[in-house]
Amino acid sequence: MLKRPLIIARKEVRDHLRDRRSLISSFFYALMGPLVVGMVSLAIPTSKASEVLVSMMSVFALVAGFVGGMNVAIDSIAGERERRSLLPLILNPILRRDIVVGKWMAIAVFAAAGLAVNVIGFAALLPVVRPLLPAITIVLVPLTLLAAALELLISTWCRNLKEAHTYLSLIAFLPMAAGMFLVFFPHVWPVWYVVPIAGHQLVIGSIAKGAAMSPALLPALTIVTLTATCAILATASYLLERDEIVYGG
Repeated sequence: MLKRPLIIARKEVRDHLRDRRSLISSFFYALMGPLVVGMVSLAIPTSKASEVLVSMMSVFALVAGFVGGMNVAIDSIAGERERRSLLPLILNPILRRDIVVGKWMAIAVFAAAGLAVNVIGFAALLPVVRPLLPAITIVLVPLTLLAAALELLISTWCRNLKEAHTYLSLIAFLPMAAGMFLVFFPHVWPVWYVVPIAGHQLVIGSIAKGAAMSPALLPALTIVTLTATCAILATASYLLERDEIVYGG
């Protein structure tokens, strides 16, 4: 069942590994958070360092999950449409759903890699947060799948590379906006804990504070995140069935 999507994913990963400029750009985006938070750690008292640094780290980690696969997403559908290579791909005896899933898997690989670079950077520069990093990584992995699906949907909807780059660049501000919202409005309704992005920020904050959480909270957030991912992929598959999307009209 996954044979064809895996073939497409492998091709996408192999092609984008050749794009060194894209890889270097994503690498520095992923390391930006550890470098910024590392400099901030030099200016605050050790007694307050853990909670403050984890709060900052969580935002940058969320952003890393989005920017890691952004360049791949820009090129995956919008770029192929502009190069006129999308139509020959669709003319092959393969379901549009398989194309979407394969490209999503490739984007998710790079998104997860961006998150991994980010977490490793924090582990290297901030010893105070190292004990929390395994739990934070587990929380954020499902979000990278959602980020990859959302970026693929936007790339499918956009007509060319310039448009895709504009909209996908704005998507990276979603985690920042959620983080700022929760800073200014810390008393949120419990339902926000199962809303993707906001919920991930809140769960990471609870981990940083050592606060007790319901055992069902993280599974519920993960289920909602994965359900949203499937819904977004289904929408992208539906769009790819439309002629105006394929031909860029």
